[in-house]
Amino acid sequence: MPLKNKKILLGVTGSIAAYKAILIVRLLIKSGAEVKVVMTSAAKKFVSPLVLSVLSKNKVYIQWHEQYEWNNHVELGRWADVFLIAPLSCNTLSKMVGGGCDNLLLAIYLSAACPVVVAPAMDEEMWNHSSTKRNICHLIADSHKIIEVNDGELASGIFGMGRMAEPESIIIFLEENYFREANLVGKQVLITAGPTHESIDPVRFIGNRSSGKMGFALAEAFYMKGANVFLITGPTKEFLRYKGIEMIKVESAKEMYHACIEFEYADIIIMSAAVADYSPIIVADQKIKKKTETIQIELTKTNDILKYLGSKKKSNQFIAGFALETENELTHATQKLIDKNADCIILNSLNEVAAGFEKNTNKITIINKKETITYEAKLKKEVASDIVDYILTQL
Repeated sequence: MPLKNKKILLGVTGSIAAYKAILIVRLLIKSGAEVKVVMTSAAKKFVSPLVLSVLSKNKVYIQWHEQYEWNNHVELGRWADVFLIAPLSCNTLSKMVGGGCDNLLLAIYLSAACPVVVAPAMDEEMWNHSSTKRNICHLIADSHKIIEVNDGELASGIFGMGRMAEPESIIIFLEENYFREANLVGKQVLITAGPTHESIDPVRFIGNRSSGKMGFALAEAFYMKGANVFLITGPTKEFLRYKGIEMIKVESAKEMYHACIEFEYADIIIMSAAVADYSPIIVADQKIKKKTETIQIELTKTNDILKYLGSKKKSNQFIAGFALETENELTHATQKLIDKNADCIILNSLNEVAAGFEKNTNKITIINKKETITYEAKLKKEVASDIVDYILTQL
């Protein structure tokens, strides 16, 4: 988890969107982060300090001094890995730009030694006002990051821009912008995911049950290690959390083959897609009608993408393939390792309850030329982390 053991200082200002701070804290804690909250006095009218204290498992800071105890703004500003202000009201935005220091939150801001990121929330006219735009530009010039506002229903009852980003999006923004690791900085990683659909006619196709979950999890795991990631995916309902991953969508095995050729230079190549082995020779121009008792569809073998990339493999490349088997699993996977000239084959079996298409879990065995490593059943996101960690030991 990218946020595990990270220290997040959350600033909450006087905006109706302050209620979202409850979910922000909940998600941060669930992600393993340590959270402290500082609020303006105005924010107390919109969200309870007690709720935020209980959820964060820490005292909530509001005043300079409370019950004869001094709140050290310098200490708080140095404690955090990131100072997130969400929501950021128009009033606090103006004070930040002008160097105002009439409350504890602003004092912490002015003494913060960590990166500062803000999630604005205000009505559309306020958001579009020229003074607000100038103030936002000032924050950017001061090297602060701005989490873009959304459009939607606002407190005024109108629909427009100015709605604070949703808590889930804020968490993803923090992960992507502040907590990527540097293990694979400068490395190009190609990953394939999902099934391919081989057309029979304009409405029918030959396909398989692959969901793409494993490939998408791998793409995100490699990206969070600092790599430049290119994900080529067949038809899938999956989506990427991080904007920095480049996704190329394809339909057929032929399209995936040609897309992969464009990235055959990649430092690390992981072929996790369930590419069709055969494709119809003739694709009907119109929908085939149900007129006869039987129908014959002649198939031809598709391009073997992994074998092609293996034949082009350079000494500084690492290539991994996936093998989903139903019998003689180790034998077939080991033969695939040799035939494809891969550095490893990641085996999973339909005989394993935790493995298979459309599941959130997987159980893998990594096979290379020297050893066989078997892992316990885990969530696919955890399996992806295991695979990345293994490959890091091989580079």
